[in-house]
Amino acid sequence: MTGMRPGRRRCLASAGALGALTLLSACASLTASQTRALLSQPPSDLPPRVEWTQVPFFPQTLNQCGPAALATALGTVGVQIAPEVLGSAVFVPAREGSLQIEMLAAPRRYGQIATRIRPDLLALLREVAAGQAPVVLLNLGLAIQPLWHYAVVVGYDLPAGQILLRSGTVQREVMPLSTFEHTWSRSSQWAFVVLPPNRLPSQADEAAVTEARVAFERVAPPALAAQAYRTAWQRWPDSLVLGMGLGNALYASGALPEAESAYDRVAQRHDSAPAWHNLARVRLARRDLPGAYTAADAAVRRAHREPAWRDAAEAVQRDVLRAMAEAGRARR
Repeated sequence: MTGMRPGRRRCLASAGALGALTLLSACASLTASQTRALLSQPPSDLPPRVEWTQVPFFPQTLNQCGPAALATALGTVGVQIAPEVLGSAVFVPAREGSLQIEMLAAPRRYGQIATRIRPDLLALLREVAAGQAPVVLLNLGLAIQPLWHYAVVVGYDLPAGQILLRSGTVQREVMPLSTFEHTWSRSSQWAFVVLPPNRLPSQADEAAVTEARVAFERVAPPALAAQAYRTAWQRWPDSLVLGMGLGNALYASGALPEAESAYDRVAQRHDSAPAWHNLARVRLARRDLPGAYTAADAAVRRAHREPAWRDAAEAVQRDVLRAMAEAGRARR
């Protein structure tokens, strides 16, 4: 889910939020199956109570819960920025709220990566227990009249059945887990964490991490993009996309030996036409002509199964053969 959901994504003032929660609490227990399972048999490896008191707090102004939540998440990783600065980046006046896609994009401007985490209550609490402060999207209204609201999870108390939030104008909002699950489920349990490139969420899957890093590469300096890819590739060493992304970022940063190593590893593991092509290019740049010829030949061979790469593979093969011919003439 990357766009704005139907209806207005309003951020509620505290009185309105309390009114909505009163309506919801009566039916929350009927639908909060994840809460019931979690509280009836808490995982032995999940701490019963967690609260991160050092997470900053920014009381929101009208309809500004998106910038306030984002400033909180950025502040947690050491990026000090006021919600007012973020407002122009994520707030859409016509919709009186913040687009989810912009909430994910804004941290990249500050060298940080926003990554979606698994849509599951236990996964959310595990992320909090790991030291993160996830941003969540809640619907504090009704299905027919949604009142969307961003908040930041800063803790939980399983024995008390509660979750702790930085929310609206409340620095420490205590909400029943069942009510939270009910309001959160209306957004398909949408949540993300903001982290620097050398760290990974504990509860995000490979697809979400890869998507976030590919988007980060588009705006980040190559060296920082390489750090992001390397961190993820260490967890998922079989990923073609992460390995290629690391090689490309290293190549763009001028680290040719490291780029060659990444491309070679990907090419050998996946027998991928683009990996062989890029390996040929970097070896050509390093004047390793025999190695470049071997990689270019493999790219052309593999391009028969990946026809979209046929022209590029044949082009690099021609460039390698031309360079070898020139080197031969120079020796005579």
